[in-house]
Amino acid sequence: MLAKITKLAPLIAITLIPVLLVWFPFFLRLASFWGIPLPQNGMATIVANYDGPLYLVTAKSFYNPEIIKSFEFSLPVQYYAAHFPLFPLLIKLFAAPFGFPYAMLGITIASSFLVVYFFYKFIKEYVNDKNAIWLTLVFSVLPARFLIVRSVGSPEPLFVAAIIASLYYFRREKFLWAGIWGAIAQLTKSPGILLFIAYCGVILSPKIGKIATESFAKWFKELELKKYLPLLLIPAAALLIFILYGIQLKDFFAYFHSGDNIHLFFPPFSVFNYSSPWVGTFWLEEVIFVYLFGILTIVRLFNFRERVLGWFVGIFFASLIFVSHRDLIRYALPITPFVMLAFSETLIKKEFKIAMAVLAIPIYLFSLAYISQNVMPISDWAPFL
Repeated sequence: MLAKITKLAPLIAITLIPVLLVWFPFFLRLASFWGIPLPQNGMATIVANYDGPLYLVTAKSFYNPEIIKSFEFSLPVQYYAAHFPLFPLLIKLFAAPFGFPYAMLGITIASSFLVVYFFYKFIKEYVNDKNAIWLTLVFSVLPARFLIVRSVGSPEPLFVAAIIASLYYFRREKFLWAGIWGAIAQLTKSPGILLFIAYCGVILSPKIGKIATESFAKWFKELELKKYLPLLLIPAAALLIFILYGIQLKDFFAYFHSGDNIHLFFPPFSVFNYSSPWVGTFWLEEVIFVYLFGILTIVRLFNFRERVLGWFVGIFFASLIFVSHRDLIRYALPITPFVMLAFSETLIKKEFKIAMAVLAIPIYLFSLAYISQNVMPISDWAPFL
C-alpha cells in the first residue's frame, strides 16, 4: 500500500501544489500580488467563479424548478439544463460533511487527480517514465486556462479525465471500460457525445470502401459490432439525461431550450464576429493559434498512425470551428492531452524546459488575474451553503 502511495506521490503533488499556490493569495486575503489587485472575499472568490455557483444551484435543486427560483439569479429554469448532472450529483453526495461550496472544490480537486493520473497512464505509453512525469506537469498547467478550471468549481477536469480514460481503454480494446468512461464524460458535459461519433468513425471507416463490392449482410457481419456494444452506454447516458429533464423540467429537450448556452453558430469561425454576445471583443488573435495547434495535432496524429486519437481530435476540432465564444480555449481543453502527445518530442527537450521555467510566472499571474475578475455577483451566500 505504501509503495503504491509513494508511486502516486508525484501525481498528487502535480495535482495539488499548483492549485494551492493559486489559492493562497485569495485565502490570505492579499490586497494585491505582483501589482495585480485582488478581491478581499477570501475563498468566496474561488467558489464564486463561473460557472461554479450555477452548478451549486443545480446540485441543491437537481433541476427542481421551485428550488431553482429561490436563488437570486434571474435565469430561466431551462438554463440549468446546459449544466449536466454528474458533477452536481457528486457535489450533492459529498455536501453533508463539507457543505456545498467546499464539496464542489473537493470534487474538482479529486477530478484533477483523475485527469493527471489518466494522462500519465496514457502518455507513458509513448515516452519513458521521467519524461512522462514532466509532460504530466506541463499538461497540468498549460494552457493556463486548464490550471484555472482545476482551481475553481468546474466539471472540466472530470470531463477531460473521462475522455482520456475512454480513449485509453478503447485503444486497448477494453470496450466495456471505454463505454463506462465515455458515459461518465457524457453525463458530465454535452460534448461527450463526440466520443461516440469518433468511435463510429473509427469502426466504420476501414470498411466503408467495401460496401460497394460486398453484400450488405456480409459487410455488416464483418463490422463485428457485437464487441462494440458497450459503447452504446454513451448515447444511453445522453438519453438518461433527457429523461431526467423530462421529469424534472417537464421538457425532454430542455437542453436545446437552455437559451444562449449552446454556442454553435453557422458559418464556421463565427467567433470573429465581435458583436456576438459571448465574444464582445475584436482582440482575438490567439484564437488563430488554437486553430493552428488543432490542425497540426490532427495531421501529426494521423502521421503517427494514431487513428483513434486522430478521429477524436478531428471530430472535436470540427465542432470547435463552429463555437462562437471568447473563451474558446476552455472549449478546446479536451484536445490538449493529444496536443501534448503530438508535440511531445519538442516538449521534452531542454529548450522547452527552460521556456516553461520562464512561462511559470505569467501562467501563475494570468491565473490570479482571471480568477479575480471571473466572479459571479452573489449578495446572499446562505442559499448556497
